[in-house]
Amino acid sequence: MSFAAYLRNIEDKTGRSPEEFRALAEAKGYAKAGQLGDGVKPGTVIAWLKDEFQLGHGHAMAIVALLKGKTE
Repeated sequence: MSFAAYLRNIEDKTGRSPEEFRALAEAKGYAKAGQLGDGVKPGTVIAWLKDEFQLGHGHAMAIVALLKGKTE
């Protein structure tokens, strides 16, 4: 599955766009200026996404990749 397909599936499941996930991560202190925050462990973000949005591990990792700057 492509990265874009992961993001589409996440949006279909949660109703939230990649941009909204960036904003939510920034509000939580997990990201800053569109990047994963300094010292923020991917596992922390994954746990949040699994708990709050019931994402599976692969889909949560796609959001972490998004926060790290992946675009494709």
